[in-house]
Amino acid sequence: MAPLRSFPPGVIVLLASAIAGLALALYAYFTPLTGVTGTLGALAVIVACAVLAVLALAQRVSLKHGARVTLRVAIVLLLLATCFAALLLHRWWICVAMGVGLAGVVVETVRPAGTSHTARA
Repeated sequence: MAPLRSFPPGVIVLLASAIAGLALALYAYFTPLTGVTGTLGALAVIVACAVLAVLALAQRVSLKHGARVTLRVAIVLLLLATCFAALLLHRWWICVAMGVGLAGVVVETVRPAGTSHTARA
């Protein structure tokens, strides 16, 4: 079995933005007087950010090209939906975090794919 490579920079940026969005959404959900304390919308953003973190980790371990493309499409759609929900909740910083996550997806998409094949003589 081939050794696991380190985390690519795009996955790290996506994972960090998902965790930042999760922290911001948890703050808004539990802190009184934020305007969205205990609302279903804030809870939906919490769940969406947690799913984004799981998808970022799944993207790291996916080996097939089709699986990576499918994950990237799902991640971009979830980023856009989470940003829209954050805008409806007037949580601008969550939307900024999702924009940073989108930049991470772009970095991961345009970087050259590494191969795990070794040179043979």
